[in-house]
Amino acid sequence: MTTAGAAEPPTGAGAQPQTSRYSDTPAETLWGNVEPVPEDATLGPTGRPLRLVPDPPPLQRHGDALVIAMCNQKGGVGKTTSTINLGAALAEYGRRVLLVDLDPQGALSAGLGVAHHDLELTVHNLLIGSKVVVDDVLLQTRIENLDLLPSNIDLSAAEIQLVNEVGREQSLGRALEPLRSQYDYILIDCQPSLGLLTVNALACSDGVIIPMECEYFSLRGLALLNDTLDKVRDRLNPRLRLYGIVVTMFDARLLHSRQVMARVVEVFGDLVYDTAIARTVRFPDASVAGEPITTWAPKSGGAEAYRSMAREVIHRSNL
Repeated sequence: MTTAGAAEPPTGAGAQPQTSRYSDTPAETLWGNVEPVPEDATLGPTGRPLRLVPDPPPLQRHGDALVIAMCNQKGGVGKTTSTINLGAALAEYGRRVLLVDLDPQGALSAGLGVAHHDLELTVHNLLIGSKVVVDDVLLQTRIENLDLLPSNIDLSAAEIQLVNEVGREQSLGRALEPLRSQYDYILIDCQPSLGLLTVNALACSDGVIIPMECEYFSLRGLALLNDTLDKVRDRLNPRLRLYGIVVTMFDARLLHSRQVMARVVEVFGDLVYDTAIARTVRFPDASVAGEPITTWAPKSGGAEAYRSMAREVIHRSNL
């Protein structure tokens, strides 16, 4: 049994379900049947009492993957770090996970120790309609239950090549469809823009997780990103949901970090994951080593934070 936090829904006569203006989902639906919050509960980074979330149960079978886009048009907010380490933490809990590198910089691939510049076949080949099958591109990582569709600078040409294609926004979805039966989660690391590649990711995803640096300018960019999500939901993918926001680079010692966190929680409510990812030098060290922090520094605070987030993701996706 491990801890994560959530706001206690209002009780008593006439109480209304607690929701965010960005979601019609009541807080009790987001959290389901978790143990009640004691009155003297410790407050988490979000300023809300900690809840007890059970460890994920083992799976009897794999498949019917939940596709999640890790998306934010602002760079340097921890998208790639969160994709790698959330994926590795989910794999630790026995989930089969596929990571998709949809950034021409190839940081996700490099962060898993892949020499992506030398690859002949990448996600780019799957998007442009070549005769390459997805199994030719798929790579097994050194982490059990964790696979990768890599990327490199070749992907930068994809947006231009796709412009005149019919159904160009569904190119990634067509490539991933054969893989959904093999995995429990497919995490897509989007590039820091709202271009055609990101739209492809949103068009084939069940939901979006937004990694957000605990900083004022990151907060401002959320409105633009939510406008894009609304447009994709209306025109391309009606099932697309905002699964949540994970605050990264959080430093509880800084007043600015606490103020930004309070504002995000005020606006988005229980859509903000109760796990906040703190700043630590362990993350760049793990990236240089080409490993997730869960294997590079398994007992570190960063590793435990992503395990906590993985428990939240699994718990919410089972509701």
